[in-house]
Amino acid sequence: MDFISILDLIGTFVFAISGIRMAARKNLDIFGAAVIGFVTAIGGGTTRDILLGSQPVTWMGNMLYPIVILSAIPFTYLIRNHFKSINKPLFIFDTLGIALFTISGMEKALDFGLNPFMAATMGMTSAVVGGIIRDVLCREVPLIFREEIYATACLTGAMVFYIGIEFNLPEIANYLLTTSVIVGIRVAAIKFDLQLPKMKA
Repeated sequence: MDFISILDLIGTFVFAISGIRMAARKNLDIFGAAVIGFVTAIGGGTTRDILLGSQPVTWMGNMLYPIVILSAIPFTYLIRNHFKSINKPLFIFDTLGIALFTISGMEKALDFGLNPFMAATMGMTSAVVGGIIRDVLCREVPLIFREEIYATACLTGAMVFYIGIEFNLPEIANYLLTTSVIVGIRVAAIKFDLQLPKMKA
């Protein structure tokens, strides 16, 4: 298994956790939590693969993905008492998820021959669609549509990732740099209440 596949699985795991934690906040039963965790984890990658014409869709052709998602349920249950509130762990897992999926999504799009701009868009799609589905199903306004800097962090990270490729940055270093940039932007946006301008009517 190559490193990007490992990244994709890690992203799947942490996104599943973010979905399950959201389900717990909404007092859903274990089946409901499993469904929310599953669609959160595979929503972005499925959309990306369909748009790229990649068949079969990644999680359908590799049983590791369903196994990883299902393993997130007991893991999340076991660590539930280690968190003092729901918002902090949701933020942590969601942010790690979007960082890892931005990288894996963009790299897959580049392998399909897309130009850097479209590849960055595919990276963002991989990162945000699962969270949109999660929030809609849980009757929340999706983060990407709120004032929080979310998709912008993904696009910025995607640009950093491509620049790293152009400058022949070692693969692992580029992954770490890109993840740090996306996480850093999200943390700074929350800490300093940074927001995109509102649309005026």
